[in-house]
Amino acid sequence: MRFLCMLGVLCWALFGAFSECASGQADWDETLMAAKREGQVALYVSDVYYEVFQEFQEKFPDIKVITVTGRGSQVAQRAMAERRAGKFLADIYIGGSGTVYNIFYAGKVLSPLKPLLVLPEVLDKSKWWGGKHVYHDDEQSFILAFNGNAQTYFSYNTELVSPKGFSSYWDFLDPKWKGKIVSYDPTMGGAVSGVLMFLYHNPKLGLKFINRILKEMDLKATRNSRQLVDWLAVGRYPLAALVGPNRAGIYTAREQGLPVDTFDSSAFKEGGPLSTSNGNVAFFDRAPHPNAAKVAINWLLSREGQQAYQRYGYDKDSLRIDIPKDKVPSRVRRRDGVDYLVLAGPGFKDMGSINELVKKAWRKRR
Repeated sequence: MRFLCMLGVLCWALFGAFSECASGQADWDETLMAAKREGQVALYVSDVYYEVFQEFQEKFPDIKVITVTGRGSQVAQRAMAERRAGKFLADIYIGGSGTVYNIFYAGKVLSPLKPLLVLPEVLDKSKWWGGKHVYHDDEQSFILAFNGNAQTYFSYNTELVSPKGFSSYWDFLDPKWKGKIVSYDPTMGGAVSGVLMFLYHNPKLGLKFINRILKEMDLKATRNSRQLVDWLAVGRYPLAALVGPNRAGIYTAREQGLPVDTFDSSAFKEGGPLSTSNGNVAFFDRAPHPNAAKVAINWLLSREGQQAYQRYGYDKDSLRIDIPKDKVPSRVRRRDGVDYLVLAGPGFKDMGSINELVKKAWRKRR
């Protein structure tokens, strides 16, 4: 009898799973038919997605892809201007988190994206980093991040400094480095927001670390990235802090043969930051092609779509973990066992209080 009961439970579970799968497939088939009737999808995106969605176009030839490309601010300005004129032309935004959160989400022009996710391989969170979907918005439903690049904000002169001497961010506070660190001006806003968010929200660093590095280490601050790299390369300052290597041109300088490099954040016991970069997707309300948008979003987040995403542009590491990573540059590739802090979610959007704390500490430097 007990065996029969267990068998019944198993059969019921299998039947439930089958029914759910069948229901999901039916939903997908209906969506595809409706999408073909709509005939097109309008993407407001950064330039790289034109190439990504060429692969989508080949897979779904009945859905014409229209792309409006540009920098986040340019795309946002156009989309909002169209809406003010009563023209609802955009279906999907894909790009940086700042634009989509501060303009589209704050402007209440988005619809929830979560209900659009229907493909089993997209819904299966075991296929995603950390076993979860990463959302930026307060409701955890509107802005989905699908990229997670490992970031570093500290660099060094390879002829004067060995990275082996650093296993913690606190090592930068060794008195021997006082007056020997060049940094971006910590009060300059956007260029340093990523590192400040990471330091502030990391429980092993926090405001104590920020206060000490700003007040005690006699940082040489600049807003000129070329000057910063030049000083680092000639050894005037053997260390650089609060510097995103792409923005400052550290990688380019290294490729040109200059003696500069960045620390690998995975080597620090406090972990490292993950940036979603331009890998965030959202769905506009009053979208003219909702079914085509649903197909495009599910394809983008599928294994096939994320492989296409990683293939174009540079410095991309999809948050999907079931796709090859051998082509992801080592400088941004996530490492197993590292305690990463993903710079996403509503708690990371309020830079106002952090900036005030930084300015206060900077004024009191000695």
